[in-house]
Parts: sequence; C-alpha cells; structure tokens
Amino acid sequence: MEFDVIVIGGGAAGLFCARTAGLRGRRVLLLEHNARCGNKILISGGGRCNFTNLGATAANYVTSGSPHFMKSALARYTPQDFLGLVERHGIAWHEKKLGQLFCDQSSKQILQLLEDECADAGVDVRVNCRVTTVQRKDSAASQGWEVATSLSSFTAASLVIATGALSFPKLGATPFGYELTKQFGVKLVTPRPGLVPFTWGPAERDRFAELSGLSLDCVASAGPEAPTFRENLLFTHRGLSGPAILQISSHWRAGEAVRLNLLPEVSALDLFAANRTGGREVKTALRTVLPERFVQAWLAQHAPTRPIAQLPQRELEALARSLNAWEVRPAGDEGYPKAEVTVGGVDTGELSSKTMECRAVPGLFFIGEVVDVTGWLGGYNFQWAWASGHAAGQAA
Repeated sequence: MEFDVIVIGGGAAGLFCARTAGLRGRRVLLLEHNARCGNKILISGGGRCNFTNLGATAANYVTSGSPHFMKSALARYTPQDFLGLVERHGIAWHEKKLGQLFCDQSSKQILQLLEDECADAGVDVRVNCRVTTVQRKDSAASQGWEVATSLSSFTAASLVIATGALSFPKLGATPFGYELTKQFGVKLVTPRPGLVPFTWGPAERDRFAELSGLSLDCVASAGPEAPTFRENLLFTHRGLSGPAILQISSHWRAGEAVRLNLLPEVSALDLFAANRTGGREVKTALRTVLPERFVQAWLAQHAPTRPIAQLPQRELEALARSLNAWEVRPAGDEGYPKAEVTVGGVDTGELSSKTMECRAVPGLFFIGEVVDVTGWLGGYNFQWAWASGHAAGQAA
C-alpha cells in the first residue's frame, strides 16, 4: 500500500490539500478517523458554511510567531480562487456582511465540492480509519513514512498532518496532531480555546442574569496591542457572547480585563451634559440610546436617582466611563466544547511559509488549524484551510 502522499485528517484543510496534490498526479491517500469527512464543515455558518472572506489578509489572523507567516500562502491561493471553484460547481452564494461569503442553501454543498474534487483528482479516501502509529522510514536510497492504522499499514514519501485541533470534541476533535509534534521534536505553542464565549463569576452571574438574551452594539478590545472589533455583544445566562466577544476572546488571556464601549456612536458624558436641565435623571438620558432592560439593570448597579444636575462632575465622568469604557474581567471561558477554533498549535517558526513543510523534518507538513494560525470570525479560518492546504498540496 504505497502512496506518494498521505494526508491525515479529512477536514477542510486535509481535503483541499489531498485534492491539490492529486491534481499534480501524486498518488494520495487521505485518512479520516470519523465515519465521514468534514463534520466541522457541515455545522459551520449556521449550516450554510461561511466558506471564505473576500478581505482576508495576514492582518486577520492571530499567531504567536511572525505576523508575516501567512502572507505567502494567502497570496498564492486567494478568496477569489476559492470563490471561482464554488461557482464552477454551480453553488449559489451570497455576501452577508464584511466580506463574509455563505452558501445560499447548505454547507453540504461545500463538502460535496471537496469530495467531488478529491474523486476527480484520484484521491483514495479511507474513513473510519484510526491511525495507531506513525514512523519515519529512512534508508540510503530514500526517506519516507509508514503509517499504521486500524485498516492496514501505508507508506508514502510525504506526510501531511491536517488533524485539526481541540474545538468541538463532540465532532471528533483529538490532540493527535499535537502528540505527533512531541514524537518528532516539533515546537508547539500551548493551545487554548478561541472564538469562545466568556463566563461570569458567581457575583456577576447573579447581577446580570436578568439580561440573558439581550444584544447590544459595542466596540470590544482585549489589551493595548490587540485589534478592536465593532460587533454585537450578547448577554447569556453564563456570561458574555456574540461576535464582539468571540473576536476578542482569541486575543484574551485568563485574568485579563476586556474593555467594552456600549455606546460606540455616543459620548456618555456629552449625553449627560445635554440632559442636565429640567430635572432629568440618568435613566431619562440613557433610554434614548439603550434598551430599557439594560438601562434598568445598569442603573441598579451604577447610577443614583438624583437629577443629573445634582451629580458632581467626577461622578458623571465615572458613570460615563462605565458605558464608554466598561472594564470586564471574565472568570473564564466556555472551553473547547463551545470554542469555534483553537489558538496555538505548531509553532510557525518550525515551518516553511511557502510549503508548510517542517524545516527540521523533511517530508512532514502541518496545515490548517493544527498550526498556530487562528483567523478572525467571518470565513477567515476556512480561507486559511484552503491556502495552507494548497501550499502543502503543491509541494508534498
């Protein structure tokens, strides 16, 4: 059972890599331990698969290594390239917002595209195939790999690890890729959940429980060097979620505070100044710009009932900061079961940015989420899967 390339992992990156290598005439074997490929693809984008983002650049990714690592792969396989493939397969799509592209109908169409492409490229796909051991086979004549599985043993000159990471364990996520880094001495950046909701401590949970289900426009940030995101914030019965929170969670570290501007278009201090006359109270001013349910809960925590005109300037400034720069210190996050991605993984310094090949272990490639490259919410992680899979598929 000899092949030119073995790809371990049948997710987005693995399927695309296998297809790309197969189109080069390589004999490719793809191994997937689940009963079918692409489980994560099927649930993505609310079942419609946010398959790329038209604006994807290296600036839209989180990595512990060089911020330039992603540039080569992203430049050589662009969102427009994948969109062209989608259109060749006759899949209707739409742009939702901010460059995010979705299928009009179903995520199943993207998975079918990938499976059809692999079939056309002659890729041998084996599902329900659990890898038991991976060994390097070197001789005077050649270098290669032997992969023992629950079905059989296979050999190949090139081995691509596309095993994903730890998010969504119910879909079959495992630390297998990370275990291989230890076996072959490849540096690993400690993984942690990303694009994940925050949780409250007991006191905050009691204080904000009544706001569960309420959504607010906000600007969120998580440290001076992290980007800011203007998206919706969602109060939940356990903490904070919504696109704004998911975005900053990938930049957040346990114990740190996050800053939320709940009035992105309004200076709270100016709003109070404009309502100083007529005996107006803080609640009167806030009801013009915020939902009633939030105003009531916030007032119970922060605001006195006296008219604005009777409040000292220092107190008004503190009230304004609590709205335009609300500092929240989450107790934690919802962990891998609710995390859309995993931050961390194979250190990018270990890999060629052009081919994804491990510098110290020739013939070994890492692609997709197992690498320490994490995209923002909005199709960026799929684009990394296509781009990194294409890079390795062109070289393996």
